[in-house]
Amino acid sequence: MRTITTTEELAAYCDEAAKHDYVTVDTEFLRERTYYSKLCLIQLAMPGTDDSGAVLVDPLVGDMSLEPLYTLFRDTSVVKVFHAARQDLEIFFVDAEVFPEPLFDTQVAAMVCGFGEQVGYETLVRKIAREQLDKTSRFTDWSRRPLSDAQKKYALADVTHLRQIYEYLAAELAKSGRQKWVAEELEILTAPETYTNTPEDAWQRVKTRTHSGRFLALVRALAAFRERIAQERNIPRNRIYKDDALVELASLKPKTLEELSRARLLLRDARKGEIAEGILAAVAEGIDCPQSDLPEPDRRREKMQVNPALADLLRVLLKAKVESAGVAAKLIATASDLDAISAGERNVQALKGWRREVFGSDALDLCAGRIALTAEGSQVVVVRH
Repeated sequence: MRTITTTEELAAYCDEAAKHDYVTVDTEFLRERTYYSKLCLIQLAMPGTDDSGAVLVDPLVGDMSLEPLYTLFRDTSVVKVFHAARQDLEIFFVDAEVFPEPLFDTQVAAMVCGFGEQVGYETLVRKIAREQLDKTSRFTDWSRRPLSDAQKKYALADVTHLRQIYEYLAAELAKSGRQKWVAEELEILTAPETYTNTPEDAWQRVKTRTHSGRFLALVRALAAFRERIAQERNIPRNRIYKDDALVELASLKPKTLEELSRARLLLRDARKGEIAEGILAAVAEGIDCPQSDLPEPDRRREKMQVNPALADLLRVLLKAKVESAGVAAKLIATASDLDAISAGERNVQALKGWRREVFGSDALDLCAGRIALTAEGSQVVVVRH
């Protein structure tokens, strides 16, 4: 089990990998104690049937630069293969603002190929590679050194079996002509905005029971301050204050440290120093927010006039399409999508791109009364008028 610990070794490996059609990639990281993921290990494998082309890259040893890897990521002649790539991509984007190109995500491809919704790597290893994974090292601390042989073996398995999975899924997509479907999904994964957490937008993740613009202005200011501090200090946002404490602060509207001390849910460290002062400033900002700048909640779903009968028919249509196309249902449309379509919404993901081809066009025809659904035995059949 070869481990790369120097920039020179990494560059030599990446130069060799660049001669192949693809390379499989995975990472091990920690995020429990930080805002940004802490990269602990990178696994790479070139095509082949043995482990000779598979390596571990240890970024925690010495002062190794990952630039040779990023050069490989930019090489468009080599496909970079991941499974469930989102968190891996975030690490590389935050570190170097680079995305692997071209990218292949076996989880997305597996959903398109009918393996179910958000299928796990272990399942694909069992069904495609006909192997069993040893999961005992899954939740170990990957930042501790030295790594055990069991950890190294587990980590390498994440890229060695991935080769067979990729080759199988790529062949299936080529046979079905669905490469474009996967490519559309991967455009979202490689969009910078997917990984950009803007402090001013953080309030939209906080659940509240009121739609008062003034209250939401307080939530917005408190959430933005928390997000900025979390990013600057690289600590989880909940280590500053949790959502329930944020909502409590928006209700209390403390103007002094004494008033702040009355908050029941606030952590001890947030009652003093920079965080306490920042909370008071955020509260003042929310109180003083001009009427014209008050945030407005997204009330489209409240105003939506869902047609329950039509929504149920759309669910039946979706089930029929899923069975016919062999694609995971949630990849095509969510329950919220179906409700929105039944209410007359048309700016819905299920009506765009490849989804329109598979489901969206018939969904619109069903809404317009141009098709009907009937049963033939156990099958749902579309009848066109």
